[in-house]
Amino acid sequence: MKEYVLLFRMDITNKEAQPTKKQMEIYMQQWMEWINEIDDNDQLADGGNHFSRQGRVLKSTNEIIESPYISDNNSIAGYIIILANSLDDATKVAIKCPILNGPNTSIEIREAATP
Repeated sequence: MKEYVLLFRMDITNKEAQPTKKQMEIYMQQWMEWINEIDDNDQLADGGNHFSRQGRVLKSTNEIIESPYISDNNSIAGYIIILANSLDDATKVAIKCPILNGPNTSIEIREAATP
């Protein structure tokens, strides 16, 4: 199996886009069910984390932007690494992710390059 990185994107800057405490409890329960399913199928690889809302972008022009990279009000909020036989199989895992239930969210799936 190959390693695939699932990059989770969401609106991290707009206060109105952030879930309430109750919504977060529901999302975390759904998240853990999804992660446990991946783990039970021996597809969860080592690695993954959430990112803070702070960040900095360094550009080749020596410009420094004091925020994470944001496009379409979206920024990377975190990632996990899974094991799958193909991009199609990784997509079948990712499509069940509860983050996709939220507005203006997405998951980018990338195969990890082997050395």
